[in-house]
Amino acid sequence: MTMDTEYGYGVARSPEPRHHVLPAVLRAPFEGRTFREFGHLLLSLPISVLLFCWSVPMVSASAGLLITFIGIPLMAVALMGCRAFGVLERARARALLGVEIDEPRPVRSRGGLMSWIGGVLKSGVSWRHLLYTVFHFPWAVFAFCAALPLWLTGWALFSYPLWRWVFPMYAGQAGLQLYGDDHHNVYLDTPFEIALTAAAGLLITLAVPWLIRGLATVDRVMVVGLLGPSHLEERVTELESDRGVVVDTSAADLRRIERDLHDGAQARLVALAMDLGLAKEKLTEDPHAAARMVDEAHGEVKVALQELRDLARGIHPAVLTDRGLDAALSSVASRCTVPVRVEVDLPGRPVPAIEGIAYFTVSELLQNVSKHSGANRATVEVWRTADRLMLQVTDNGRGGADASAGSGLAGLAERLDAVDGILAVDSPPGGPTTITAELPWRA
Repeated sequence: MTMDTEYGYGVARSPEPRHHVLPAVLRAPFEGRTFREFGHLLLSLPISVLLFCWSVPMVSASAGLLITFIGIPLMAVALMGCRAFGVLERARARALLGVEIDEPRPVRSRGGLMSWIGGVLKSGVSWRHLLYTVFHFPWAVFAFCAALPLWLTGWALFSYPLWRWVFPMYAGQAGLQLYGDDHHNVYLDTPFEIALTAAAGLLITLAVPWLIRGLATVDRVMVVGLLGPSHLEERVTELESDRGVVVDTSAADLRRIERDLHDGAQARLVALAMDLGLAKEKLTEDPHAAARMVDEAHGEVKVALQELRDLARGIHPAVLTDRGLDAALSSVASRCTVPVRVEVDLPGRPVPAIEGIAYFTVSELLQNVSKHSGANRATVEVWRTADRLMLQVTDNGRGGADASAGSGLAGLAERLDAVDGILAVDSPPGGPTTITAELPWRA
């Protein structure tokens, strides 16, 4: 089972490892990653100069004009300019640094110029973009001055045996001058000195890619931390998505209840009323037929009552409220077509909402075991770990369950995700299947 980037669980398959003949230290100077990150560092200097020359004068001018009305919209324009540069920087980071950055939340405005200005000034995203334009400039200067000279020096020294002939032919000296004054000159011209120079160049060439990767890592941190959405924004977006899932799930549950009532108990009660009406009409004419119809109606009443009890149990069983998960899950297991062993080891009871979701989750999983697994035994285990409620349903069926295939497991995973829960599916072809659900305890 592979790991998901957000929760630690998932179904994505990791790529096959690549086998290289050369070790990483020898490959690094020629890898595409090195050239992309080096290009990013080179481009950072001119771009950061533009960013700095935009943000500092604009913010300074708007700050000086804050005593007038002009300074406020000017500050908003300055911040929006920084946000526009942020779009470029995120695209550059995606292309050259290989880092995926979500777009931050747009400016919230109710319409109108003043609302837009207020939205820009109140947005933390805008101010973080401004910080990026200010702090990235000195870092870009340092990274440029560290990476480019060392890169050129390493390759120049390493290739010195190939271009040393330039000095005696065009400069009138024996080789690259290492030291010189009015009385003494030192040139790199002997075979040993040439070989030593190339060796030093090789060491620098092999070391520079790792320096570039370290500098690029700092760039990644700055871009993600200042130009991407903050943790709070991501949490707000996640909660909004979860709220939509909860609303959709509740609406689906209401539609299911309405459909079950309409097609089940309601239809049966309508037919029952008609049968009783006919029995009433035959009461004086044919008492025996009327008695038979009343007897049939009595049977229909029992069936309708059973359907209503099943429907109420599906919404929220009374045994769950009265006696907790242990008794409620044992009741569910007793109705399963497959023999189920239930083990519940809990020090107490979670909040009713989590308890209800846990009951619903196990019920759905046991229904899947009955309908699709082909198993002849199953196990339900419930326990608490730290502040998490753990549920695990295992069966010895045919396997092949996949939560990413748009099945009922996908909807169940969304329901758990709405309350910060996790659904992990381990179901290789041929079985066995182990499905683990994790919920917050929230006692």
